[in-house]
Amino acid sequence: MLSRHRIMKFKLRRCVWEITLACCFSCKYCGSRGGRAREGELSTEECLNVADWLAELGCRRVSLIGGEVFMRKDWKEITARLTKNGVRVNIITNGFLFSDNLIDDLREVGIESVSVSLDGPREVHDKYRQEGSYDRAIRAIQVLGESGIPVSVISTLNRENVPKLPELYETLKQYPIFAWQLQACSPMGNAANNGVDYAFDPREVIRFVDTNMRTAPFLLGVADNIGYFTPEEGSIRGNMSGQAVFAGCRAGISAVGIDSIGNVRGCESMYDERFNEGNLRKKSLREIWENPDGFSYNRKFKRSMLTGPCADCKHGAYCAGGCRSYNFFVHGKLYEAPRCASAMDK
Repeated sequence: MLSRHRIMKFKLRRCVWEITLACCFSCKYCGSRGGRAREGELSTEECLNVADWLAELGCRRVSLIGGEVFMRKDWKEITARLTKNGVRVNIITNGFLFSDNLIDDLREVGIESVSVSLDGPREVHDKYRQEGSYDRAIRAIQVLGESGIPVSVISTLNRENVPKLPELYETLKQYPIFAWQLQACSPMGNAANNGVDYAFDPREVIRFVDTNMRTAPFLLGVADNIGYFTPEEGSIRGNMSGQAVFAGCRAGISAVGIDSIGNVRGCESMYDERFNEGNLRKKSLREIWENPDGFSYNRKFKRSMLTGPCADCKHGAYCAGGCRSYNFFVHGKLYEAPRCASAMDK
């Protein structure tokens, strides 16, 4: 058991909060199988309490996700409560329901930024999302940028759209975005059910980022489920300092995930009941976060837990085996990165 003194060393800094599972899409690789709202989603009052708890624990940034955030009628109240408490808020949206009227709402609640999902050229994006979704996403990006609200793009990668990255890059350069993040599709939820060919060579993505990040008119980088420790590592995560290396999964260390019925996980991508640490209708967020036995897969990690190539890797103690969620859904081994780019080069 970890002592309370040790627990206090784990400072909550980031949260991904799914405020509803309701969505206007049913994307072929949606990890949460969004569509209909869950039965018994947290009420407005419960959400406001959660917003207060996050601030009290020192959380600095919250990303609101769905489903589709804008399908929850009280999204403004929830967002405003967070920003009033000094928490920076980013909303991740598919852009389909976006309208010019939302600009005033976003300004009113003090949003920090909006991220729009865009996964490739029109034919690829619409194939995995919904017909007409590409054009609406582009429109949302354009309106947000022209209105002075920081807008970024998140692309979920699979075998089919990775070769299309150069084409999408040429499109994005035309719009006023500040960042583009590339993340690997994980074989969970709809992606698993629909047999999406999620596997691709991460080295191809890393080379693309390395080739373009210094001249791109926006920040360009990979998410934590792509890597690790190739020669380009220190500069491919949106920070070209050369020092921005992957430092291990942050789930339960400095990050937390919350779903729409109040389940708490170390990461909202760890979409499996075995990773639930508690429910906010039964315990406060502080009780869950400061549980001495909570988030043990990361808080009690030891290098000896690494398996496969990770066990012998010189970066193992630091990398800790890569992204826990991706590892789990690809092959069920939490401490072994199935597509480590540096391992592929050996």
